[in-house]
Amino acid sequence: MNNDNPVRNTKVMNRFDLTSRLIAKLKNEEAVIGGIGNTNFDLWAAGHRPQNFYMLGSMGLAFPIALGVALAQPERRVFALEGDGSLLMQLGSLTTIATLAPKNLTMVVMDNGIYQITGAQPTPAASVADLVAIAVASGLTNSSWAADEEDFERLIEESMSATGPALIGVRIDDKPGVGTTRRDPVQIRERFMHGMGVREPL
Repeated sequence: MNNDNPVRNTKVMNRFDLTSRLIAKLKNEEAVIGGIGNTNFDLWAAGHRPQNFYMLGSMGLAFPIALGVALAQPERRVFALEGDGSLLMQLGSLTTIATLAPKNLTMVVMDNGIYQITGAQPTPAASVADLVAIAVASGLTNSSWAADEEDFERLIEESMSATGPALIGVRIDDKPGVGTTRRDPVQIRERFMHGMGVREPL
């Protein structure tokens, strides 16, 4: 049995710091889809903008929603931020994304090995599941773990000119989210549609 698991050889980083680094690189009204809980709390705190969509209540939908946006607006770069527990609820989305292969989609998996919002129960990613290896086996060949913050920024920059979907895995600590998303689904939807240029502002 091979115990040289690449996820265990990466630095444990901070979700808010990584999200802030991503937001700092956005220059062309790129869409950013945040998964539920701390993932979108940190997205809100890192740089609230009309092009951000904050998923509320349903685990695992950040990647499918981002896929829809990427297909609908192929000239717009789309980023999706998702936790390991949420991705495990929706693994089938990886094969769908690999099949449709949007060139403008970058997915970031924030892996702390726990279902943090519901009580810090361990996820399979904590012990037996390598989410990047699962992505590669699903057909997302441009998938890799970020070794540290500098490597994360490099992978983000590379993904911006990629010719197919990219997935970046990052190991993160268990610090709580920095902000709190305003829980108004209609407002989130309308603001995002305005940010995507398909709806006039309220």
